[in-house]
This record gives sequence, structure tokens and C-alpha cells, in this order.
Amino acid sequence: MSKDPQPKIKVCGLTQFNQIHELIPLKTDFLGFIFYEKSPRYVLNHLSPEDISKISHPGKTGVFVNEKIDRITDIAEKAGLNLIQLHGDENQDFIIELGQKLQPETKIIKVIRIGSNDQEARKRIENTIGSHLSVVSYFLFDTDGKAFGGTGKQFDWTVLNELEVPLPYFLSGGISEENIEDIGLLRQKPFAVDINSKFELEPGIKNLEKIRKFISKTF
Repeated sequence: MSKDPQPKIKVCGLTQFNQIHELIPLKTDFLGFIFYEKSPRYVLNHLSPEDISKISHPGKTGVFVNEKIDRITDIAEKAGLNLIQLHGDENQDFIIELGQKLQPETKIIKVIRIGSNDQEARKRIENTIGSHLSVVSYFLFDTDGKAFGGTGKQFDWTVLNELEVPLPYFLSGGISEENIEDIGLLRQKPFAVDINSKFELEPGIKNLEKIRKFISKTF
């Protein structure tokens, strides 16, 4: 890790009230809650939007996949979300309409899934970046998979060195103690790293000691 500003930390897939309150005093800049019913970390199986609204933190992030705009805005309001992370096929028109209905201060993160590193794949990524530049605050790069949501696997991060990314971005996809130093190979460093499955005892149950060591050692 070089002289660049240290990336912020996002812990995603949270489901346990007590764990959330232990993470807040650490350097946890973003708390991720997954509102995707097919996810094993579906937060509404554990916490209500009203429960989440009682958590005092400026980085509460709701993760949605191809969800209806009205449901996103309803949950965002009830849970007091600060950021909306779109992990599906949401296009520019969808995001424009969503942004008009959200509170003005609510920021939007658009996920771009990366699989192969060929010319066609890079062109698709470049087109997605270009078409969403004016409607989101951040991008999040994650590993492509058959299903929506995180895979827990790392993509070839050097793909990012071949792209122009004009917005701050979150780096996701199998981030662990073993590969975090590879961030040093990136020309444009991530605004934040997004950790999840590599720091769990089981889906939605975090290994707090492992997270604590990761943050203190790396950041």
C-alpha cells in the first residue's frame, strides 16, 4: 500500500444487530445491507427497516437487484439509507427515475460485474461506465457470476488498469488478507474496498476478530 489515501472500508452482508454495533467503532466507513430475497444474507430475514433506521451511521448502504423503484425508495426512507447499491441490470433511465424519487443526499452506487478480460468484455464495461457517469456517485467492480450478488471470488484486478474510471469506485469480489496487497498494482486506487464472505463464520454472521485484524493490519 503506497502513499495514496487508504481506501475506506465497507462491510457488506450484515444481519446481526450486535455485530453492527461492534463494527461501528472500528474503521468501518460503510455498512452493507442486502435487500435481495435470493441472497443468503437477505437482511429482512433478521432486521426490519425500522431496526436499521435506529443504527446511527453515515454510510448505511442498501443493496438491491433488479428491484422496483417504489420498493427501493420505500425501504430507503424507512431504513434511513445513505447509499443505494444497484447490483442488477438497472439502466440509465431507471437510475434517473430512482434518483428523482430518492432524497437528494442519497448517493447511488452502480455495480459493474467483470468476468473475462477480452476486447468485447472491456468494451461492454467501458459502455456501462460511460452511460452511467452522470447518474451515479460511485461504481463498484465485482466478479461476474451466473447469479446476481457477490461470488466471493476475485476477478483479474489488472483489467481496471486498462479502463478509464472517472468516478471513485469500490473494489469487491473475494477480497481477503491474502490478496489485499495486490491493490498496489492498480493505477487508480479504489475509493473503498468491500469485504464480505471471506470474513464470515457463515452467511451473514461475521468473523469480527478477523475483520478487526484485517483493518488494523492493513489500514
